[in-house]
Amino acid sequence: MRFAIRHEIKGRIRFHLDQSRMSCEQADTLQYYMQQQRGIVKVTVYERTADMTVYFEGDRKAVIDSISRFRYDQTSVPEAFLHHSGRELNMQYREKLIQKVVMRIGRRLFLPYPFRLAYTLIRSCQYVWKGLRCLSRGRLEVPVLDAVAIGVSVLRGNVKTAGSVMFLLGIGELLEEWTHKKSVGDLARSMSLNVGRVWLKRNGAETLAAADEIVPGDVVVVHMGNVIPFDGIVESGEAMVNQASMTGEPLAVKKEREGYVYAGTVVEEGELCVKVKETKGSTRFEKIVTMIEETEKLKSASESRAEHLADRLVPYTLAGTVLTYLLTRNMTKALSVLMVDFSCALKLAMPVSVLSAIREAGACDIMVKGGKYMEAVADAVTVVFDKTGTLTKATPTVREVIPFEKESADEMLRIAACLEEHFPHSMAKAVVDAAKKKGLEHEEMHSKVRYIVAHGIASEIDGKKVVIGSHHFVFEDEGCVIPEGGQARFDQISPAYSQLYLSVEGRLAAVICIEDPLREEAADVLRSLKTLGIRKLVMMTGDSEKTAAAVAQQVGVDEYYSEVLPEDKARFVEKEKAKGNVVIMVGDGINDSPALSAADVGIAISDGAEIAREIADITIGSDSLKGLLTLRILSSLLMKRIQKNYRMIVGINGGLIAGGVTGLIPPTVSAWLHNGSTLAITLKSMKNLL
Repeated sequence: MRFAIRHEIKGRIRFHLDQSRMSCEQADTLQYYMQQQRGIVKVTVYERTADMTVYFEGDRKAVIDSISRFRYDQTSVPEAFLHHSGRELNMQYREKLIQKVVMRIGRRLFLPYPFRLAYTLIRSCQYVWKGLRCLSRGRLEVPVLDAVAIGVSVLRGNVKTAGSVMFLLGIGELLEEWTHKKSVGDLARSMSLNVGRVWLKRNGAETLAAADEIVPGDVVVVHMGNVIPFDGIVESGEAMVNQASMTGEPLAVKKEREGYVYAGTVVEEGELCVKVKETKGSTRFEKIVTMIEETEKLKSASESRAEHLADRLVPYTLAGTVLTYLLTRNMTKALSVLMVDFSCALKLAMPVSVLSAIREAGACDIMVKGGKYMEAVADAVTVVFDKTGTLTKATPTVREVIPFEKESADEMLRIAACLEEHFPHSMAKAVVDAAKKKGLEHEEMHSKVRYIVAHGIASEIDGKKVVIGSHHFVFEDEGCVIPEGGQARFDQISPAYSQLYLSVEGRLAAVICIEDPLREEAADVLRSLKTLGIRKLVMMTGDSEKTAAAVAQQVGVDEYYSEVLPEDKARFVEKEKAKGNVVIMVGDGINDSPALSAADVGIAISDGAEIAREIADITIGSDSLKGLLTLRILSSLLMKRIQKNYRMIVGINGGLIAGGVTGLIPPTVSAWLHNGSTLAITLKSMKNLL
């Protein structure tokens, strides 16, 4: 692609592309392409001017070369990215806003007074009708105030004031609608699926296939703990499916043959073979948007309080208007009170603040499913951490495979990988990756796999029972024994590593030693959380007491619990909540899902199990715990902004009412200042907090 450099400073270049026009689709294609390039921090494409600003780290030449290689027809972009980017929505509302301002100026400059009068009267009827409908339902709300203010201005012949009020109300409504739709769209996109590979069932065998190769009519197998990748009909199998991300239902729903399942829901127990009906993901996206718009999930307690307060203040504003007239017998002063109400600013600024904060969190790679969760993060005093994949790195590695029977270490690793690849856990991934690095092919050679949460996996190979999992599962639950002469070798295994035990026919076949190192930032992040007001840090793990104690000491938690089951974590969270503490649970595995659901805020790490990400209220996309600090700071700043907005709204509008009652500010000026201050506060609320 040909281009010119318009402006450049260190780490930032503005390019002008050599094309006369750029469509929204082309702009999205270019943005997606550039975001995939190494070293690119941020990209903004301006479709109107065919310009692009690139923020980057590292080599400037690499950025130039990337743009030079770019071709629209050679770039593959996910369909969902193009369909739901939000760029067309922004263009549409920008044009509406410009059109409204231009039409307002044009009418005042070129339209004769009689026509302006007729236009204002027709427009005022719409507001009066809304107010009357509100009264007919027995409710004194903001539309009544708008109707009275505009109606009284028209009756007094003050058409200019009525026109100004309607213009500002229209601008406010447009901005509110734009911000809401964009924020909902951004949130829905972040909740949309990004499935890479799926288990395709063909000719009775399961094979891993790329998700974009699946077509309607194909049958995919969804194992326990995995997300259902497409809408479809259950062809066989039986499972409990968590549909909270689609329907808001807290309890899993039973799905069996002929049942319909939705993309994005998660198999909690069992296994399903799903005949794919829809592959584009549009059904899920639309359902998410509907869910967000129809539920209270987006509303924090502060938003709800502001909305209810706004409606409760309407009768007092009307009463103040009447009282002012009775005391002064001056309609101008009474109208000045009517022109200024607290409701508009309260109803507009608070939701915009929350939605903007959610959008900003998304820009920081933190997906928040609702404003109330940010408020809870700001108020939290207790944080509970899972260990594996959360405080430790999300990519543990296999360090050694110790065989206890005749088979080689590689053969034991091959069998373990064959079983583990079906289930989403960081330890399982480590085993599969180790087999892949060694080039160990492991075709499906076992019977049906059974996964026991927080314990392990059981299956059969060549008619022999095979289990892999924790010490408790293999030796205590399954009663496996160490082969003769193997005890000494078993006792010498280093406790520095986490261990997976593989047993065949009740005899220990191998121990897989997995290095599960701490995240470098873990201790610093936990110390910083303390400085940000968190009073209690807790670690819970299924590991042994010795391992748990060592990790707890290194990261600096206040309490730790070892050898816990999923229900133990959830029970602890409930006890903390019963004490009146707001609790955050941070986890990444299937065994964390009950605690994630029980907590005031469940936070999942993006590289963890899909069920954890679906159930969690917030997902941190980056592979770092520092996102927790960003989230805490962002949430606290949001609460401060909301409180500041309250003070500004009360102060400004109180001053305008006082000025109107004393006759210092006429109604027209009062209306402009009131609506202008409301828009100013709203626009300020749209700015980034960080």
